[in-house]
Amino acid sequence: MCALDNRPSGPTTSLLTESGPPRRRRRVLRRLLVVALAGGAAAGAALTLWPHEPEPRHAAAPPPAAGPRAQARARAAAQAATQTAVLDGLPAALPDLTTLIGARESRVRAQPKDARAWAVLGAAYVERARRTADTADYPRAERALRTSLQVAGKGNTDALAGLAALANARRDFATAKQFGEEALKAAPKRWSTYPALIDAYDGLGDYKAARSALDKLMALKVGAAVKPAVMARASAVYRDRGWREDAVAQVTDAAAAAGTPAEQAAYLTQAGQLAWERGDRDDALRHFTAAVRLDPDQSAARAGQGRALAALGRTQEALSAYQRALAHRPAPRITLELAELYESLGMGQQAETQYALLQTQVRREVDAGVDDELLIGQYEADHGDVEEAVQRLTAEWEQQPGVEVADALGWALHRAGDDKEALGYASIATDSTKGGGVRSASYAFHRGMIERDLDLDASARRHLQDALRINPYFSPLQAPLARATLTTLGDQPPNEEAPQ
Repeated sequence: MCALDNRPSGPTTSLLTESGPPRRRRRVLRRLLVVALAGGAAAGAALTLWPHEPEPRHAAAPPPAAGPRAQARARAAAQAATQTAVLDGLPAALPDLTTLIGARESRVRAQPKDARAWAVLGAAYVERARRTADTADYPRAERALRTSLQVAGKGNTDALAGLAALANARRDFATAKQFGEEALKAAPKRWSTYPALIDAYDGLGDYKAARSALDKLMALKVGAAVKPAVMARASAVYRDRGWREDAVAQVTDAAAAAGTPAEQAAYLTQAGQLAWERGDRDDALRHFTAAVRLDPDQSAARAGQGRALAALGRTQEALSAYQRALAHRPAPRITLELAELYESLGMGQQAETQYALLQTQVRREVDAGVDDELLIGQYEADHGDVEEAVQRLTAEWEQQPGVEVADALGWALHRAGDDKEALGYASIATDSTKGGGVRSASYAFHRGMIERDLDLDASARRHLQDALRINPYFSPLQAPLARATLTTLGDQPPNEEAPQ
């Protein structure tokens, strides 16, 4: 029997056996609350081919070490740059974040009425949580940002923008929209508010508002230092619209123009994900590897390496890459990917270990105010209690009707045997006229399987073929099932070596 027929596989217990905080409690909580690669290759070749110059017999003495004052000035300049990056929502290196947080913690202890220091501290906590998956930083961030707001009043755009970013990180898109719109009202030309609003609108399924926010952002006059971030944000929106070439062009330019290694690594990771989504394993791996070289703490790139290496058949390297990613950032989504890879390899005991770890990680996030209903629903649909998956995802759809939730709910309904209703949600996720502009192999696969069970063979064949054309390696569990199902439908699966 296939691992993903209409019955759950793997663990049969609920991911959250005691179901975590109910939605009502979470509502209360809410209220309380690439050019860069080509250049790098060229530079490496130049270093290799340039004639070696012999060392002089008497090498010049190294310059004297900077004095205490110069060192202090350098530290202050570095902290100022990291502070600017944090307030603007730009990627920052983890060591720099740690230094900034320590300095701002000292500052607010000495000057508890310094609203800006509190806002910087809160924003830095949010960024560190994003980099490390340390959920303890979420309540810390909320306390710091709300203190900043209390000290300086409602016009405190730094605190409002930080609260919007925090809400997005917790997948609380309604709250993110509220704070983002309030921040934008106070400072309409503050560019860094728009990305947070775009994320919030996307999460709420308001794609028209997201496109409008991007248009306004692109019309703003921003400095050269932040243009890469604007291009990267445009790339993400273009990807969601299905404009693949435009998305690649924008993020490639962003990576080439990035001002810091951490920022460049973030954009190379984004470019790698675009390459992965179109099934280009080698290009994805090049981007992810370049990102890790620039920023070893970039766990998303390490997980991307695992994804690409597994697709290339380099299994042991893939497992090692996933393990390194989790060592840097023990995030539930990465743990689920690794568990499913183990399951696809027939390594049941290792998969069970990861599924158990996933449960612990999700509990920790939920306790920190994160809305993990989407992830829980996706897990339950494939590996646990399908009825619980339907219940959770139906409630999530009512709260936050984005395309991801539509796809997950449609798949959960299919797994529960309600294919007629499932098709409606799968159509939302895959039909550009209904919001689903993104070209996703997983979404196409889900729709094709639903249509197969409704005896809509022609449409099922078309969507399953589309899934394998978009990315023949999209899932170690589901891609083989797509091929097997196409065979039963009497059609040869697309050649996975065909150009994408």
